[in-house]
Amino acid sequence: MTINCKGQLIDLSTPKVMGILNITPDSFYDGGAYKNEKDILLQVEKMLDEGATFIDIGAYSSRPGANHISEDDELKRILPIANLLVKKFPDILLSIDTFRSEVAKQSLNAGACMVNDISAGKLDHNMLQTIADLRVPYVMMHMKGTPQTMQQQTDYENIIKDMIFYFSERIAMAKQLGIIDMIIDPGFGFAKTIDQNFEILNQLELFEILDKPILAGLSRKSMIYKTLGSSANEALNGTSVLNTVALQKGASILRVHDVKEAMECISLIGSLSC
Repeated sequence: MTINCKGQLIDLSTPKVMGILNITPDSFYDGGAYKNEKDILLQVEKMLDEGATFIDIGAYSSRPGANHISEDDELKRILPIANLLVKKFPDILLSIDTFRSEVAKQSLNAGACMVNDISAGKLDHNMLQTIADLRVPYVMMHMKGTPQTMQQQTDYENIIKDMIFYFSERIAMAKQLGIIDMIIDPGFGFAKTIDQNFEILNQLELFEILDKPILAGLSRKSMIYKTLGSSANEALNGTSVLNTVALQKGASILRVHDVKEAMECISLIGSLSC
């Protein structure tokens, strides 16, 4: 499978890494860590040097119960950073983590090449048309409700079947609008209990029926550190374990805070198939 980013075909038959850059003050792991241009540039340079294909920047915290911010505030946070990164790293493949079509549009016009939407277009009905108009790859995640309400919406008849139906519906709608490059994200931690997260990971290969690349966002999440009785700061080893499982079950992109370790997972799993 390939996706087209700025005219560059990215081959996902070999898994790729998406490095996370949160520019929110309240993200669950690295919120507020990158407060100035120097820190941001150093972190992005580090992730690119370690092998990240994509850099995903987000200005709206989607952790459970996170504070809601306005579209204007999100734009004020994200646009200067997008402009900064595109200027410093002209070849960067910048993904924008937003559910708002206007934030997506302005960021893409600033030089980003992909949109990563936690709501698959359900929180902004203009999003799919915006993606279709701008002809960029689109990551559609599974979630119910909003970041503020999702943890009260964890009831499913059959979680895997429900999610496959959800993605089938969203993919069909996107195809009708002419969207070509789509990636699905099961949304670990979004409207799901810890047990449900592990059930999804254990059956991740079932999502291959959708014939779309799978993005796994497991990095330092509570399903790891709550299971181990530790903290997000101590969840790197657990992240590597679950990333390895995700790769074995068909993940094409690992979205992570720690690029070097994710690249090592990909290299070692690749050696098994040589």
